[in-house]
Amino acid sequence: MDIGLVGLGKMGGNMRTRLRNAGHTVVGYDRNQEISDAGSLAEMVEKLPSPKVVWVMVPAGEPTRSTIAELKELLSEGDLVVDGGNSKYTDDALNAASLAEKGIGFVDCGVSGGVWGLSNGYALMYGGKAEDAAKVMPAFEALKPEHTEDGLVHCGETPGAGHFSKMVHNGIEYAMMQAYAEGWELLDKVDIVDNVPEIFASWRTGTVVRSWLLDLLVDQIRADEHLEKIRGYAEDSGEGRWTVEAAIDNAVPMPAISASLFARFVSRQDDSPAMKAIAAMRNGFGGHAVISESEA
Repeated sequence: MDIGLVGLGKMGGNMRTRLRNAGHTVVGYDRNQEISDAGSLAEMVEKLPSPKVVWVMVPAGEPTRSTIAELKELLSEGDLVVDGGNSKYTDDALNAASLAEKGIGFVDCGVSGGVWGLSNGYALMYGGKAEDAAKVMPAFEALKPEHTEDGLVHCGETPGAGHFSKMVHNGIEYAMMQAYAEGWELLDKVDIVDNVPEIFASWRTGTVVRSWLLDLLVDQIRADEHLEKIRGYAEDSGEGRWTVEAAIDNAVPMPAISASLFARFVSRQDDSPAMKAIAAMRNGFGGHAVISESEA
């Protein structure tokens, strides 16, 4: 299929490559003209055959909203916009309604896989009408992990269903990372055990706590056992906050996820050892920047 892709950063650039490797034609646009296939959004749209499909991978909030508003003026009835960024699910209904005024379809798609998605594939959680999703299904199939029926799910017909599901996924991720980090801090502190990296490595086989996050942490502490090169500071990208807000709105108790969110706030006041581990894992799966001790 032919598809436009707006935003060619760490995720979008790798997605363009994976789509092209699967035989699809991708016209990418980025403000950085060194990596862009078109000089403007209008030029990107012009290069696409009709009906046009444009996938947006830019930062959540105003960058996404303004991009979709500009695409609304460039696209026509029967075309489709996919928001694959980390938008707040409440934005999706507004974007879908606005595009529908011109007969343009809208699909929201939570994308998980980080910088490893190029080789491993991406988990895709999408929301919106099935007939709209069908227009981008070849791209979904190319981006999802191979040799499995999992990794691609229609979360609901209501706009926002995909991003809501990805939001909860990220909230769970917060709590998992916090548990690993606290366990690492305790093991690293006591004198009774030796070789903490290999203790964590032993958990990767046969135990109930094995996971990709654990693999990433092992890689980091093998390279820097006490994480002395990383400041104990961890950002939150928004989804953790939104998950806790949604839990409050729906009276769902969420003590572990809310505690992990507040722990990140603590990291901005003190150099937390556990937050060194969180920062290391975030760098491992998403390429998120870390603050080195020399920069503190």
